[in-house]
Amino acid sequence: MLNQHPFAPFIRTLGRGQKGSRSLTQDEAHEAMGMILDDLVEPVQLGAFLMLIRVKEETPAEVAGFVHAVRERIELPEQLPAVDLDWSSYAGKRRQLPWFILSVLLLVDSGIKVFMHGLRGRMDDRLYTPEALAALGIPLSDSLSDAARRIESDGFAYINLGQFFPRLQELIDLREYLGLRSPVHTVSRMINPFQAPAQMQGIFHPGYQEIHQGAGMLVNQPHMVVIKGDGGEIEVNPDAEVGLYSVHQGVATHESWPARFARRHTKPGELDVSLLAKVWRGECEDEYGGAAVISTAAVALYMMGRAENREVALTMAEGLWQGRSKGLV
Repeated sequence: MLNQHPFAPFIRTLGRGQKGSRSLTQDEAHEAMGMILDDLVEPVQLGAFLMLIRVKEETPAEVAGFVHAVRERIELPEQLPAVDLDWSSYAGKRRQLPWFILSVLLLVDSGIKVFMHGLRGRMDDRLYTPEALAALGIPLSDSLSDAARRIESDGFAYINLGQFFPRLQELIDLREYLGLRSPVHTVSRMINPFQAPAQMQGIFHPGYQEIHQGAGMLVNQPHMVVIKGDGGEIEVNPDAEVGLYSVHQGVATHESWPARFARRHTKPGELDVSLLAKVWRGECEDEYGGAAVISTAAVALYMMGRAENREVALTMAEGLWQGRSKGLV
């Protein structure tokens, strides 16, 4: 009998068929992802594993196990910065500008320290955060140590995933060969390298709110909110109702905030990234964009416990917007 590869049992568990297969336990997921990250699996096994998970959809326990394996392998600076809010950005925008970036700047302008991580620009029709930050004159970090310094000095830092965890970037890049996203997209959003007590999560596919929320509970994230954001980014679409799936000290909740407008806005013909800076500086206005900025910031303030309800959060965010430092960008 041929010797069985140590990773084969994980594939067998997932792929035995409709009646014989099951999801991985959190411990099994932790071990499996550890082997993947340590490059102890064959390419054919990796592809099979990722697609079997994709077909059935990852469970909160699997995501939590994967996240723990990633966190064990992140090379962190000796002194972690005091980050208030972890903000992931892995989707890119296609229909609207990335207004959420101005939401982040608004929070930073108010004294909240934000760490953002995400994907570099891809060869597709989306506008990614690094490109938007460059247009705003905001530099990117090239290491977690550099990000830590920028957070302490400026209150904000952004870094591409590939700069601090190349193996995860390699796994995400397999999408070009597999044609589908994999659980790595979910995991990357969840890793929170600097252990911020509050975390914003954006998803696109319906149903993933509960997966992220459940995983947040299992990894003991103190405060977290998950929304179905515009394009999959953490951005409230002010033209639509938004569901908030939150975690607060081990308690999961769900509530909905109504749309800000009765009629939907027309999608712009093109994404002019220079408009972000113009709106921030008050050189022009954008009704949709301004509402998206304020609504997204309001969700963050509410999740962080700085406002007791939607109305107070929106009023607070509006006040921050009106009093923003327009010379920031």
